Amino acid sequence: MINRRLIRETVLQSIYAFQQSGDTAQHIVDTIIKESVGKEKESRRFAERLFFLTLEHQDEFDSIISAHIQNWEIQRLAMIDRIVLKMALCEFMHFEEIPTKVTINEAIEIVKKYSTAKSGRFVNGILDASLEELQKESKIKKTGRGLIETSAGK
Repeated sequence: MINRRLIRETVLQSIYAFQQSGDTAQHIVDTIIKESVGKEKESRRFAERLFFLTLEHQDEFDSIISAHIQNWEIQRLAMIDRIVLKMALCEFMHFEEIPTKVTINEAIEIVKKYSTAKSGRFVNGILDASLEELQKESKIKKTGRGLIETSAGK
């Protein structure tokens, strides 16, 4: 069984490295992702897909995030928080099999580990608001176990 938390952490580190290093995305995949995730096909596929889709759609994700941060510029967000938010939005919109609750919980746990003490609550709030908006716009399609639970404690 693949450990998706570790894969998500590797993708976070990979996107961070990509943004800081100026290396190509493929170089980051070849060095960080392949090194960390190993040869297991399903794990590699998940890691590479999350990495490339997050980068490919980052402008769209930035605009979604920007819509939910009052009186704050997106460039001023902690870089880790911003990357984790983009990864979570990517999972919402492009990974039909992953339940939104799982994505939110994973994002919160990862920012608690890698960012500030307040990041967990911040990320949770932004993702909740973004999820609500994306559902209204029918931009989230979940299948199988990833079905959206409408009674998510609200």
